[in-house]
Amino acid sequence: MIPHANVHLADLLDRRANGHEPASEAVLAALFEGGVFVPVTDAGSVIFLPDEEQPPTLLGFTDAALGAQLLPEAAGMVHCDVAQLRDILEKTGVAVLAVRSGNGQAIFPEQVLRDWSTYGPGAEMKLDWSTDPLAVALRDALVRRVREFPAVRSVWVAQVRWRANDEEHLMLHVAVDEDLPSASADRLMEVLLGEVKLGRGHTKVGMLALNTTTHADAIAQLDRHGLDTVRHDAGSGQVQVISREYDDPSAASADGAAPQPPAKRRWFGRS
Repeated sequence: MIPHANVHLADLLDRRANGHEPASEAVLAALFEGGVFVPVTDAGSVIFLPDEEQPPTLLGFTDAALGAQLLPEAAGMVHCDVAQLRDILEKTGVAVLAVRSGNGQAIFPEQVLRDWSTYGPGAEMKLDWSTDPLAVALRDALVRRVREFPAVRSVWVAQVRWRANDEEHLMLHVAVDEDLPSASADRLMEVLLGEVKLGRGHTKVGMLALNTTTHADAIAQLDRHGLDTVRHDAGSGQVQVISREYDDPSAASADGAAPQPPAKRRWFGRS
């Protein structure tokens, strides 16, 4: 018996095509609650979308008939649940999962899928401002190096706590003006972790890249969390920092300039 189509996910993706951007949490929850249909060959091997410059993309469809219509060269469509998707991710090194509905689509970066497949359907994380010295060091390293990455627009530094098991770690959300998976965000993380050394037993640091257009709602939500934020204007080369650390009017700017006039939240420009 062929499993039912993932109607909920299809509805969310179709609404994206109509200009309505559902919260990424809702799309991910629907994906992991209902699964997707993955194309396979006659031998039962998964079919990937090849790319000469990037790791392959795993294809998924919200129902089997749609998959057969859009990818007629596939021998069949196999329904994959959470465990099966996670198994494919771990064994193949896939960069992203691309899911199609009748009128919409979504691309899920590999790291997002790994986190959700680890913590399960409906997993929620709580984002908080962090005074961890590592978080401060990452913020300061961002101020020094972000100009090297023109596609990076904003970076938020957060302490993440997963509500399912109270596990905590640091996470950088990186807003980019380029398609995902983001080479700029990946390279930025490499640079930062090359400058900021993690001590033995220290909390891990994760990264989630967001597209400034596709994930506009999620980006707006991040701005409401009061996190340390580094913004980059590639045109002017200006870098600005928002931090509760600077809410004290006597606090100096990140580059040693005179304090700014009192304001609800202070921005510190760097030219």
